[in-house]
Amino acid sequence: MAGNEWRAYPVARARRYLEPGPVVLVSSAWAGERNVMTLGWHTVMEFSPSLAGCMISAGNHSFRLIREAGECVINLPTLALLDAVVGVGNTTGASVDKFERFGLTPVPGEVVAAPLIRECHAAFECRLAEDRLVPDYNFFVWEIVRAWVKPAPEWPQTVHYTGDGVFMVSGETVDRSADFRPEMLL
Repeated sequence: MAGNEWRAYPVARARRYLEPGPVVLVSSAWAGERNVMTLGWHTVMEFSPSLAGCMISAGNHSFRLIREAGECVINLPTLALLDAVVGVGNTTGASVDKFERFGLTPVPGEVVAAPLIRECHAAFECRLAEDRLVPDYNFFVWEIVRAWVKPAPEWPQTVHYTGDGVFMVSGETVDRSADFRPEMLL
């Protein structure tokens, strides 16, 4: 036993505590088809170039579009879009246009063919940087080639998925910028 104050926990549920960041909506387009999917498994991998990694299940309708196009948009929804986030995540794009069904407005990207989502707080146009982990782990490494962020609010209320249909909302912001040293990023 690791410690008396701890209890054993199922390893398959570790994501509840290791959740890497806010839920995002990943939009894609390929050969005249578009889609959007809800995604909770992503991570920042590098600052310059700006790289983000995403695990996109091969069973997801978006997988083929994203794999073929080699690009996507990672959109950051806020708490106000939680119903759309859940709806998108519980619907397949193989049989329904999720943009229309959930009231999401596609906006043309500047660099990629996949649409940005107007209702989201931020949108990051991405191109595939590395796909060696896709065959074994469905893990894509994206280079963010264009970023769009709404000026307000500075710290939006994002949602974080903990599993089993439960979300946490981003909370209080703590400013420690006076203690920040740029070399911390190295």
